[in-house]
Amino acid sequence: MAFRTLDGVDARGKRVLVRADLNVPMHDGVITDDTRLQRVAPTIRELADKGARVVVFSHFDRPKGQVVPAMSLRPIALKLGQILGQPIGFVADCVGPTVEAAVGAMADGDIIVLENTRFHAGEEANDPEFAKALAQNGDIFVNDAFSAAHRAHASTEGVARDLPSFAGRLMQAELSALSAALENPERPVGAIIGGSKISTKLDLIGNVIEKVDTLFITGAMANTFLAAEGMNVGKSLQEAEMHETARKIAHLAQEKGCEIILPVDAVVAREFKANVPTETCLIGEVPDDAMILDAGPRTVELIRDRLDTLKTLVWNGPLGAFEIAPFDKATVEVAQYAAQLTEEGKLKTIAGGGDTVSALRHAGVVDKMTYVSTAGGAFLEWLEGKILPGIEVLRSAGHDLGLE
Repeated sequence: MAFRTLDGVDARGKRVLVRADLNVPMHDGVITDDTRLQRVAPTIRELADKGARVVVFSHFDRPKGQVVPAMSLRPIALKLGQILGQPIGFVADCVGPTVEAAVGAMADGDIIVLENTRFHAGEEANDPEFAKALAQNGDIFVNDAFSAAHRAHASTEGVARDLPSFAGRLMQAELSALSAALENPERPVGAIIGGSKISTKLDLIGNVIEKVDTLFITGAMANTFLAAEGMNVGKSLQEAEMHETARKIAHLAQEKGCEIILPVDAVVAREFKANVPTETCLIGEVPDDAMILDAGPRTVELIRDRLDTLKTLVWNGPLGAFEIAPFDKATVEVAQYAAQLTEEGKLKTIAGGGDTVSALRHAGVVDKMTYVSTAGGAFLEWLEGKILPGIEVLRSAGHDLGLE
């Protein structure tokens, strides 16, 4: 790796700024999913155990540079303390005299959480002065927020230019998993790419085609490819204006030696509602008044057979409209089979993206995959081959400071 991890870092007595992602889902003031807090806890705990004075900061929601009490990190700091099993302090700002005083009063092993960085307009503007104001309360910067790494903000990119910078354990795990997925994968490597529209995943598909041996195109996106081949997809969601693009993608894949696999059968219905009457038919025999809402059993069998031949699988997007039964069946069956192969040591599985994580959780396999990224936008932009500012600055800052 071209960046430094926490291995060998002497943190005792040092003020360590940890950029976490505490942007957890909340409803009526109650945290509904603490996964991100659970995942950043090991880095914070390790630093505290090493005698660091740990100063945690993060954005939360979109206050747009204004102080919005409902978007305070105070209740999240309380929950983080419960997860860590120790009381942690909270400071009602992230820069200024109040923060300086709180940090100055810390003892080795103490942990505090600062207020929402987005209460300041300088955060999203990546204002150098705001970044310096954040940095002056630390001796070391640890970025453990891969999920915010696609944003060039003061707390993700700016601070790293002012302090010796390291990847936290979660960041390290994310980057290691992503490297194993596409940068240096064990071959053969395949990708399941689903979703509703080709137009939203053109960059992703273009990048993946260059790097995988087999590409499974699933979900409503597959309907556009099928229709572009002249198949009747009935009333299914598809993008008629993208047919030529789909054909170009198919041609490019052939040139690159990437096999595209599309559904061979489908579960169809006349209405998109829970537990409506359905029928299964071969692709090409979809009734004119029906919609494709899930992959059929032959497609599931085809994907399972191909998974048996792979060493690495990257997954982004469900196979059907998994949110509503019975259109979750194909996604669940493929997910459970991929998890089985993973547990048997036959397949590395790296998955990410909001719908994907929800689908894998629904299938009960999130903890059985090799790695499931909760990063959302950063994971997708990485799949698209884009440069992530929060990662690049770790490389450049590390080089500038002689840390490589």
